[in-house]
This record gives sequence, C-alpha cells and structure tokens, in this order.
Amino acid sequence: MRSPTGPEGSHPASQIEDYLVFGEFGEVNPSVSDGSTFTFLDPEKLKAIFHGPVPGCHLYSRLDSPSTQVLAGALALMEEMPAAHVTASGMAAIACTLFNFCTQGTNIVSDRLVYGGTYALLKNFLPRLGISTHFVDFTDPDQVQQALTPKTRVLYCESLSNPLLRAPDLSRMAEIAHSRGARLVVDNTFAPLLFTPRRQGADVVIHSLTKFINGMSDCVAGVITADESVIRELSDASNGASMLLGPTLDSARAASIYKNLHTLPVRLLQHGKNAQALAERLATMGIRVSYPGLPDYPDRAVWKRQADSRLGHGGMMTIDLGEENRAQRFMLALQARRVGLLAVSLGYYRTLFSPPGSSTSSEIPEEERAATGLGPGLVRFSVGLDFDLERTWTRFEASLREAREGVS
Repeated sequence: MRSPTGPEGSHPASQIEDYLVFGEFGEVNPSVSDGSTFTFLDPEKLKAIFHGPVPGCHLYSRLDSPSTQVLAGALALMEEMPAAHVTASGMAAIACTLFNFCTQGTNIVSDRLVYGGTYALLKNFLPRLGISTHFVDFTDPDQVQQALTPKTRVLYCESLSNPLLRAPDLSRMAEIAHSRGARLVVDNTFAPLLFTPRRQGADVVIHSLTKFINGMSDCVAGVITADESVIRELSDASNGASMLLGPTLDSARAASIYKNLHTLPVRLLQHGKNAQALAERLATMGIRVSYPGLPDYPDRAVWKRQADSRLGHGGMMTIDLGEENRAQRFMLALQARRVGLLAVSLGYYRTLFSPPGSSTSSEIPEEERAATGLGPGLVRFSVGLDFDLERTWTRFEASLREAREGVS
C-alpha cells in the first residue's frame, strides 16, 4: 500500500491523526471488506494486475484487501516509509522480508541477541535453504564491519533489543550495510514512534503488530514497511514471498488494529510514565534494573541521538534477581497480588512479565545467553497502564521482599 505524503517535519503520530479514511456510507471508521476475491468490469485490468498493481483494483485477499491496505497506509506513515504490507504475524513479516532479499549461498549478519523466534529462524531454518547467518554484537560496529562478506545481503537488528533493551547505532549500521551493497532491516516492535529507523537509514522496518501497536493481546499480525519497489517485489504474482506464501491478515482484524493504532501515542506516554517510575524506585533499592530512561543506561548517547523521548522511554524494563528460583518466586508473588500476569508478549494494557531465558529467548544457546548477560534470574517486564501506581508499587515492593526472603 502506498503511503500518502505527510506534512513535512510533522511527528509520525500527527501524520496518523491526519490520515482519514471514511466508510463506504460516510462512517467515521473505514468499512470492513468482506470478500476473498474481487470482480472486474474490464478483462484487460484483470490481465494487467498479474503483471503489477493496478490503482483501485484488488485481485485476491491472500495478498491484500481494502481493509489491510488502509492499515498498511497508516503504518507506512508511522514509519515515514513510502509503502507497507501487513501480514498475519511479525514472524511472517520477518521471514518474507529475508526471503525477498536472500537466496541460496547468501549471508545475513544479525545482532547476536534478538527475539528467540527470530534467532531460531536465522540459525536453524534458513540454513536448510542455503542461507547462513553470522551473529555479532551490534553495539560494536567493528564486529559488524568485520562480519560482512561479498555474499552479505542483509544486516538485521532490533531498534531496542529483546530482552536486554540495547540500542544499536542505526545510522552506523546503515552506513556499514550500504557501503557493501547490503540492506539494513530493523525490527521496531519494542519502540514504535519512539524510534523512526528510516531517519537513520534503515531500508526496511518491521513490526509485530500484536504488541504495542494493537495493545489488546487479542490478535497476531505484522507489517513490513519499505520503499515501493520492495513492496512490489513482495507482492509479485510470480515471485513475491508475501503473495506466494500467503501470510494473510484477516480484514476484520486489520480494521480493529487500525482503530487501536490511533490511541498508540497516548498509551505509550502512560506505559513510559509508569515504567520510568518503577525503574527509578527499583534502582534506588539497589536492584539491577535496565531501562532506557535511567542515567546509567549503557546506550544513553545513542538513545538521545535517534529516539523521540517526547513519548517517554518506552514500556519495557528488565530486572535481574540473580537466581532463577528467586525470579520465579517474584513473578508468582506479582501475579498473586494482581500486579500483572505471568505471560509472554508485550504492549498489553496489563503488566506482563516473563523469564526470557526459559521462554522467549530459550532458542538461543545457554552459553550465548550468558555471554550477553541474559542470566536465569532476569525478568522482562512490559509495564501496563496502571492508574494507581502507588498501589502497584506497594504490591511490587512486597513481592520483592517475598522473593528475597523465600517466604509467603
């Protein structure tokens, strides 16, 4: 879906506000398309659409529909990209993008600590297709530079890494990638609107819409935002990964995500406000806490250069209690006191917490997790939209005491 051009210099959140699509009969919400296939009044247009997009025409909902195109247009604006394509999951967005750029015998250079599902795709699945991946530390540009070969097609990283919340210098990564003819692909799931990786030179920006963008934990979806040429390649009827693999997002889900997208800036402000307050209090207690809004955040200089902190510092936080048993007691106590839910995923209006070493990052070998600082006592938090934060903190503090003492 091609993105309308937003006002020059306006914030992406403002561009989303100005992106107005009315329903078929003038409804304030866009109509939901309810068809798997579309009729043509002109056989020549039907013939032509198999060789490229035809304005105003849809072919088959395995690729897109009016509803998914509305959502794609808004997300392209959000990432300041010319075009976007929505998918049935974030992993589908990642896989289709990599399939589009890489062929047998080519290579990917990836940050060594990314979401566990992404790691498994790169490490275990893509080698079956003859595509190899070299994992390095993206906070060290020299390592990245040295890892590139003439066969490297993609540099892959997350704007804010899962789960350790490190922020690589995207401008430097783009410079390294483009100097060798590779593309920089960035997963921006943890930090929508806080980061706009296109401004730092990213070629493709991906999201799991399941998380902050939708915010309700009631569906799974993804998006690829990029130049029009990339989206056309993905959509090609003969060779396009999105067209041929068919990771289709349902029209009704696309419509609901589009409506939730409009509250994203307000939700991010509250997520960030609550996370900042909790992180600061934990730090004063001597707890090992990682949060981009703290003075000792290791990538603070990079954050200041490339993040928009008007919306805060995000809703993601980690704390390290050292021991797995202590972390488990802590999470059980938090759930018992209704601070939040012991569950994977993030961006929900309730606080979610999980032990990444034994869940969302368990696909990464233990020795690699240890080398990066992802220990068994690490707990990842997606801080919720709590109204009474003092009540939350009282329960949080009591849960910490219980975890430390090992008693109820």
